[in-house]
Formats: sequence, C-alpha cells, structure tokens
Amino acid sequence: MTEPSNLLEVKNLSTRFDLTEGILSQVYARVHAVEDISFEIKMGETLSLVGESGCGKTTTGRTILGLEKLSAGNIFFEGKPVIHDNYEERRNFCRAVQMIFQDPYASLNPRMTVLETISEPIKVHKLLPDKDIQNRVVELLHHVNLNPEFANRYPHEFSGGQRQRISIARALALNPKLIICDEAVSALDVTIKAQVINLLMSLQEKFNFSYLFISHDMAVVERISHRVAVMYLGRIVEIGPRAEIFENPTHDYTKKLLSAVPIADPKLRRTERTTATDEIPSAVRALNFIPSPINYEEVSPEHFVAVEKNKTYI
Repeated sequence: MTEPSNLLEVKNLSTRFDLTEGILSQVYARVHAVEDISFEIKMGETLSLVGESGCGKTTTGRTILGLEKLSAGNIFFEGKPVIHDNYEERRNFCRAVQMIFQDPYASLNPRMTVLETISEPIKVHKLLPDKDIQNRVVELLHHVNLNPEFANRYPHEFSGGQRQRISIARALALNPKLIICDEAVSALDVTIKAQVINLLMSLQEKFNFSYLFISHDMAVVERISHRVAVMYLGRIVEIGPRAEIFENPTHDYTKKLLSAVPIADPKLRRTERTTATDEIPSAVRALNFIPSPINYEEVSPEHFVAVEKNKTYI
C-alpha cells in the first residue's frame, strides 16, 4: 500500500500584526501571532491544532485561507504553491478548501433562507444549472441529518446544533478536499457536541476529505484526530500521532493541557493534577526582535518535540 500524498503543506509559516500609534499610525511593535510553524495534512486525514486561546491556532487557519496575510513561509496545496494574490488561483483554492466557524449564528446571514445560504456558493462557482440546485441542497441536508423541509426557514428558527449542521452542509456544497474547523463544536452543549463530532467523522469516511481541526478541547481532539499539533505562543511545541500525544506527552505544555481534562472516574478525581495556572506571556515584540530558531527532536516515529540546544524541552 502506497503512502497517501500530502494534500496541504505548511512550511515555516509566520503571521505578524503591526501595532501603530499616533495620528500618523507609526508602527511601534508587532504581534507575533504565528511563528515559523510547519506541518502537513494527508488526504482523508484529520490534523488537530490545539492550545489555549491566543496561541495562534485560529490565525493559522485564517492565514491558510488567505483571510490574514502571511508574513513569511509558504503554503502548498496538492503540491502547488498557494498564491492568494491571483484571482483565478484563489478562486480554485477557496472551492477546494472550506471553513466552518465557531459561531454558527454569526456565520449565517439572518436574511437568507437555508436554501439560499447553501446554494449561494454553488451559484458563485457555477457548479450546477439553476434547475438542479434545489435537489443538491436537499441532498446536502440529508447528509447532515436535517429535514429537507427546513430549506425555506431562516437561521433564527433553529437551535445551535442545527445551525452548525447548516454550516457543515454549506461547506460540503463545493465538494471540498479540505475543511478547516475553527472551534466548530465549542459553542455546543455536550450531547449535541458529540453528535456533531460523529457527523463530521462519518462525512469524512464517506467523502474522504481532510480536516484541519482547531480546538482547545483535548477530549474532542482525542476523539476526532489522526494527528495532533500542540501550539504555544504561536509555535508548534509538539506534533505527532494521536496515540503518542495522549499516551506519551513529552513537552511540559502538552502535559499541562492533558492534566486539565476532566476525569470521569470518581476514584481518580482526587488525584493531584498539575493544571496550568500561569499567564501566557505576551506575543507583542519590539520591531527589532528576531525570533530564535526552533529545533525538533523525534522522540518516537513521527512524534516531534521542540527542544533547545541543550536538549531541554522548551
């Protein structure tokens, strides 16, 4: 069996934001939101980016899509460089890569029906003649386990879980190869969250697309991932197969994230846990700041951890 090819490759990606002051908007510092990260996603694979709020995981997803401008590095999709400045190439890329946002209500136009919402990308990309679009919308609603009769309703008439299913249906409308899920289940109740996670996994099995799954919830990440990348202060500090990250965490920050996961077994609830309580340092840097290079040690097959020169895990 041949090794599946890489669908997406991110190489040495950095995203920084200027901070300005005064009436002339003079730049006085920069936020190093994402700093020199690299990873790849194979066909049919789920890679999860996990970390606390502010670690840069959402900015990573937005930069890949072109919603934020990269400061350094390269992005490759199906072996070809992604060039967001070229209209036609960006159009094709956006057809192949879709995003599901955290707040399903904010991401849906309240003035558009479900039919209009799901059919809009189909019309924009001219995938189907008008006479076939409604049947396609009905098919997509079936895929996300929603009644086709919902097509003529508006977003405010649905629960949070139903609205997220509508967002998933819209993302599926263009037959994407990669879907970026930005905290796609974090706003949902526990039972609804589990249902949506199961839906995402079943859709991946059916259509063989890939996920970049962005989350802070380690329990959800363990359920859905094939591989996991742990981010801290804009950098990937540990990356590897799901089992290795959860059964053999090596970086201190990964251990702290796992220690914060609630324990269901009552016998273990009183066990001392090293929950992280320290404030994350600021990502704001002076204009002349030059970030130190990051090195990785392979602690087991395909399991890499960020290290300093003296082999201590940073």
